[in-house]
This record gives sequence, structure tokens and C-alpha cells, in this order.
Amino acid sequence: MSNDKNPFKIIDLRAYVINEQGSGGDYHDRADGHWLVDGIIATPMSKFEQYKKSRTSWGIAALGSLYLEIETASGKVGVATGFGGEVACWLIENHFRRFLVGADARDTALLWDQMYRAAMPYGRRGVAVLAISIVDLALWDVQGLIREEPVYKLIGGATKDKIPLYCTGPEAVHAKNLGFWGGKVPLPYGPAEGPSGIQKNYDFLAAQRDACGPNFPIMVDCYMALDVPFAVELAYAVRELNLNWLEECLSPDDVEGHKLLKERAPWIKWTTGEHEYTRYGYRRLIESRAVDILQPDLMWMGGLTEALRVSAFAAAYDIPVIPHGSGAYSYHFVMSQPHSPFCEYLITSPKGDKIEPVFGALFKNEQIPQNGEIILNDEPGFGLAPNPGAVEMKLIRAE
Repeated sequence: MSNDKNPFKIIDLRAYVINEQGSGGDYHDRADGHWLVDGIIATPMSKFEQYKKSRTSWGIAALGSLYLEIETASGKVGVATGFGGEVACWLIENHFRRFLVGADARDTALLWDQMYRAAMPYGRRGVAVLAISIVDLALWDVQGLIREEPVYKLIGGATKDKIPLYCTGPEAVHAKNLGFWGGKVPLPYGPAEGPSGIQKNYDFLAAQRDACGPNFPIMVDCYMALDVPFAVELAYAVRELNLNWLEECLSPDDVEGHKLLKERAPWIKWTTGEHEYTRYGYRRLIESRAVDILQPDLMWMGGLTEALRVSAFAAAYDIPVIPHGSGAYSYHFVMSQPHSPFCEYLITSPKGDKIEPVFGALFKNEQIPQNGEIILNDEPGFGLAPNPGAVEMKLIRAE
């Protein structure tokens, strides 16, 4: 087949900044009071008094969301959303376009490698990889559209009939009432609170346990806010509460610290990976067996192409891979991976008591959980149909 007649040939791409709070791939773009416990939530910035009481005050949502279209000669347009806003859009339009337009959308391994190597001097982690992730997801989406198959069928097919979900939100009892098998809550206090922080965390988590009963699985998201001594002390303090896991307690760079957590408190599962990037970042976590569960975000860590590489590596060590958030992207990944037994649903309603689309109004048919699970449909691609005009966006073009 000549390239001119190739339906997978990319003829254009369009990157948009999303200018509407609550829509798109930036989970953080919410009102200041969203999910706060006692007016605060533990973060890496909790040590600074002026940034303790608002997640948005220190800039977590400064980049915002983007939306990408990849148009092919077939007339099919693959779409994806993610995190990185105008900066990621600029990279896609001004840097990555040269590799994409004229290329075959099926050549995901080649295109990923070209983008990553070209951005290596300034983007082995962070915004450049965010941009690569969104391009990669749109490439998989358009392949599915042209082939008229869901993405999970392109990457191995179904390994389960349905996907059980746990729910992340401010109160675990909402997850239980909505039918999820477990609930994950944010930790409110970090090391800056000193010894009283341990007690206040215990009080909060004990209340969660009381509200949910003795057997409902409860997980705790520590969001890189802790250090090894505080995390270990917390694990001992809450041991009687029968928590399922403590998540992302440390900086993602502290692999040795994660190993210490497992050694010093082996009775609880320790998980991380949400803020790690590419297979190179996960290699040490896997080889050192520093965590019990890996949690990559497909919109951040390099897209589906890179997530499959990480997953294959983790499978050799029998480490489950349970993606962070990512909505439909995670569902297709989990459906195809035998060692991904369940998935996260990140609830976005302000009080965490109402199921809403992960990406807001951006898509008109986003699947949302029913009775705490997803029965994935066979819509082509990722099954996300654009909702034209529903969300304010700005096209970014090279000058």
C-alpha cells in the first residue's frame, strides 16, 4: 500500500488548551475546597504554612488540561485529553509535529521513541512526557477508530468480564454506599504537624473505619507528603484499623526509602508510581521490589505504549499494576492485563458523593461506573466521542 493511500497516514494534528474548570485531563483543576479534610490535605507543600489550606494556591492546577486531535487520511480523527495545558500544546505543535504529520499512526513504538529522544535534553520526566502521553493515547484511539475495534482488543484482548473499581474521594463511606469494593481517602496531616499529626491522622482514619465497618477495604493516599520516620510511625499507629495500603508516602525519587517502609512495616501494602515517568523511572522500583503495587498514570507516564512496557516488566516480578485515575485509558489497559485485577475511579464531585465523568463535559459518552464496576463496551478506540461546543478551548498553533 502506498503511503498516499494509507488510511493510517497522519495528515494533521490540533492541540487545544481547555479553558474550563472541571473538564479535561487535569484532575486538580477543582474548587479550592474540593476534598479537603479539616480544611487541609497533606501534600509536598504542607510544610509551608501559607500553602497548607489550599491545593490550588501553590499551583498544582497551573498547567491545566489539553485536548488533542490527530487526523488521518481515512477521515478518522483520534482524540485524547491530558495534563500539561498550553506548555504541552506548544511542545506538540512546535516540536513533535515534525515526527507525526506524514507518519503512519500504527507506528506507535517508532513515534514514541522519536519524541522521547528528541525531547531528552529537557524532558525525560515532567511536561514533555505529559505531552508524549497525550499524543500516544490519540494514536491508539485513531487506530481503533480505523480498525473499528476497541483499544483493548488491539493490545491483547479481554482478560476479564468486568473491571471491579475502588473509589478515591474524601470519605470512604461514600465509596461503600455507591457500590465500590473499596475506598481511598487523602491523608490530612504530614510531618510538619509533628506528633500531633499522627494522632489527628489516626482520628480521621478511625472515623473512616467506624463509618464503613470492619471489613470494607480502606486505602490512604499520602501524596508524597511524608518522610520515612513519619510514614513508619503512621503505619504502627493505624495498624489496628486494618487498612489495605498506604500510597505514595515519599518523593518518587526516594526508592531506597520505599524499601525501608516495606522492611519496617511489612504487614501493610505500600504502593506508589503515580508521579513516576517512563520505564526507566519504574525500573528501580520493580527490580528492588520496593513496592507492592505499581500505580502509573497513563496520561502522565508516557501513554499506553510505555505503560505496556512497564506492565510487562512488572509481570515478570508478579507485581500488580493498578493505574492511577485516567478513566477510559486505564479501563482499556486493565482489561487487557492479567495482573491488573481492578482499577481506580477518581471521583470528581466536590463532596465525593456523586459519580460524574472523569473528564467532565469533554466527551458525550464517557463510561461511568455502575454499581462499582465498569463493563467495558466495544465502541472503537477508547470509546470517547467528542462533545463539540460543550467545553471552551483555544487552538495552539506555531507562529
